[in-house]
Amino acid sequence: MSQTGTPTPTDAELEVLKSFWRDGDLSSREVHDRIAAQMDWTPSTTRTVLERMRAKALVSRRDVHGVAVYSQTRPKVEVLTGLMRRFSALLDMDEALPAAAFTGSQLLNDADIAELEAMLNAPVAKREVGNGNG
Repeated sequence: MSQTGTPTPTDAELEVLKSFWRDGDLSSREVHDRIAAQMDWTPSTTRTVLERMRAKALVSRRDVHGVAVYSQTRPKVEVLTGLMRRFSALLDMDEALPAAAFTGSQLLNDADIAELEAMLNAPVAKREVGNGNG
């Protein structure tokens, strides 16, 4: 779990999340169609990853006319902020990475970058020692 309280997605889960960030709510089949070529997954693998993401509260599922439709549960910028803070901590950086470095991203618009900058510069609550999560 990141310092923002958002579960830290794996690389594979980030690829799935990118599908939601681009296209909104999706069925398992729609997710699979978007990532199958790059991930080399079977449809059952895609469903398994989605269910693991649901267990981590990264996505939610609802039935629409008998089809399971998944939705992201955490805003894109919140997930990215957690990842960027984790990366900054890994590098022992005193300051957050500048969000402006991501201006060329196809996933982030100007409003996303401004929100990311604000979240990165906000104080981070320290995790409690001895809470069993560390």
